[in-house]
Amino acid sequence: MPPPPPPSTGRDSVCTPHVPAQRVVEVHQPTPLPPAVAVSAPVVPVQPGSVPAVASIVLPDGRVVTGYAINPAQPEPTATKPAVSRTAVNVALGGVGFLAVCGGLILLTSFIAALTAFITQLITLATVIFGGWIAVQVYSARGHQGGTTVNIRKAVIKRNHFHG
Repeated sequence: MPPPPPPSTGRDSVCTPHVPAQRVVEVHQPTPLPPAVAVSAPVVPVQPGSVPAVASIVLPDGRVVTGYAINPAQPEPTATKPAVSRTAVNVALGGVGFLAVCGGLILLTSFIAALTAFITQLITLATVIFGGWIAVQVYSARGHQGGTTVNIRKAVIKRNHFHG
């Protein structure tokens, strides 16, 4: 038999017949496995916490499968809270409220005292300014009448002149 022609690249202008190659096909049928039988592995003493336990299973065909046992995840226990009585809660809230009221009254008292001091300072400032203005008005009006008169031992001294 002659050797087969080389594969066509699609560029050949000559058509050659294509003969399919014959292949040998092997059919594999799955073999069902019977259920696995757990075989207990020999217990090896280990220190706690260092190496987890290893489980081994022998399959029916004689193979041994070894692996770590997977334990289902256990939720962490929640800490139980002790019951709190309603009376204790009410007493605590009443104490907090009382302290808040006392603090507010102290702040209010301090604010009133500061406001009183501020108003007193304003009144004093107004008195000094207004009193000074009145004094300037009184003394400036008298100064234009011709001098200041002072009686010393029945002598009358009128602005730079002695009258005896």
